[in-house]
Amino acid sequence: MLTDLDDFYCFALVVEHGGFSAAERATDIPKSKLSRRVYNLEEQLGVRLIQRSSRHFAVTDIGMDVYRHAQVMMNAAQAAHDVVNHLSSQPRGVIKVSVPVDIAQNQMAKILPAFLKKYPEVRVQMLVSNRRVDVINEGIDLALRVRSKLDDDPNLVLRQFEAIEQRLFASQAYLNEFGNLTTPEQLAEHRIISMSEDHLDQQFLLTGPDHQQKKIKVNPVIMGSNLLMLAELATQNCGIALLPDSIAQDFVKTGQLVTVLPEWTAPHGVFHAVYPSRRGLLPAVRVFIDYLVEQLTQCSTKKRPD
Repeated sequence: MLTDLDDFYCFALVVEHGGFSAAERATDIPKSKLSRRVYNLEEQLGVRLIQRSSRHFAVTDIGMDVYRHAQVMMNAAQAAHDVVNHLSSQPRGVIKVSVPVDIAQNQMAKILPAFLKKYPEVRVQMLVSNRRVDVINEGIDLALRVRSKLDDDPNLVLRQFEAIEQRLFASQAYLNEFGNLTTPEQLAEHRIISMSEDHLDQQFLLTGPDHQQKKIKVNPVIMGSNLLMLAELATQNCGIALLPDSIAQDFVKTGQLVTVLPEWTAPHGVFHAVYPSRRGLLPAVRVFIDYLVEQLTQCSTKKRPD
């Protein structure tokens, strides 16, 4: 079993200051404690480190070897403190962030440049994947997620941004060719682009005026989990896509997409972040979380696509 590191620390102090009394005066650690610690170390190692007498203080040869190793340990411990103090003084260092593919392509691509300009000593390592990561065991500082059910892990802190809604979008050219829709039931007659890639026969659960719900059976012509790709396909007149507002809004602004059945929506999930603990957060992680809250809250209060 490894000897108590405090024993090595006290031994190194005694050797460095040339005796127990001198070490006591220099450190305010009682001489009795220093002596007890050194004795414990000698007992654990099974060797005599210091020759003691009322008038004589001498470090044995093996004691000098142990002292040199103890110095290395003390320097390493001091270096660890220096690293933390350096990182804690101002935001710097690497932030490891897990981000879903669509969030990385859309929101993160827009808001990261200003953050990096504001905090030039911070580096962001993004793990872009739709896989659900194990935040604690994989050493992730922050994970962004969109889920219908929020995380309830007691070991994680959750910060909620917004509930993301989905609407139906298509190009005007597609609607000119295949006809405008006036009821959700007409979706069964149209070419559908779906983000669900698991089944050929699918259903859209839509919520309309007065919170009425309708479940519409659809047969997608294109299926894929990349929302940005689906939006691009919709702009190429491939069909009607059910997309989050955050993905479609830029295409709507440029006129590439228009909203279909604008009063009908579908839930997509709650956009939120999880991270291991509020305690001990490095400044870089803390300011990044605060920045995300500021930017993504602004996004959620902007006008929805018409």
